Amino acid sequence: MDKVTGSLTVFFEAPFWVAVFERTENGKLSVAKVVFGAEPKDSEIYAFILAKYDGLDFSPAVAVLVREKRKNPKRIQREVKKQLKTPGIGTKSQQALQRQREQSKGEQKQKRRQRQEAEAQRNFELKQQKKKAKHLV
Repeated sequence: MDKVTGSLTVFFEAPFWVAVFERTENGKLSVAKVVFGAEPKDSEIYAFILAKYDGLDFSPAVAVLVREKRKNPKRIQREVKKQLKTPGIGTKSQQALQRQREQSKGEQKQKRRQRQEAEAQRNFELKQQKKKAKHLV
C-alpha cells in the first residue's frame, strides 16, 4: 500500500516569506518552494493550497528513509517541561560573565551592608554624645 505524506513550512528568509512544500511518496521526497511577499495569513496560505497546489513545480524525487516510530505524547510533554526548567547553558564566555556578575553582586551586597552598619554605629554614637551633653549641662 502506498503512503503519501505532505508538510508545509513557512519561514522568513530576508526580505521575503517563503513556503516550502514537502511531499513524500513511496519513500521518495520531492520539494517545492514558493516565495510570498509580505507575511501570509493562514487563510491566504489555505487559499493558495486549494488553488495552486496542483500547479506547483516539485523537484525530482530523492530517496529518503521514512520513520514510522512515534513518541508517546506524555513523554514528549515531560521532556519539554524538563528542558524549560533547566537554564540555557550558553557559551563558556557567557558562563564566565555570569559568574563575574554574581561575584560582583555579592561584593556590592557586602560593601552596602558594611556601610549601613557603619552609618548605624555613627548615628548611635551621636545620640550617645547628645545624651551625655544634656546631663553635663
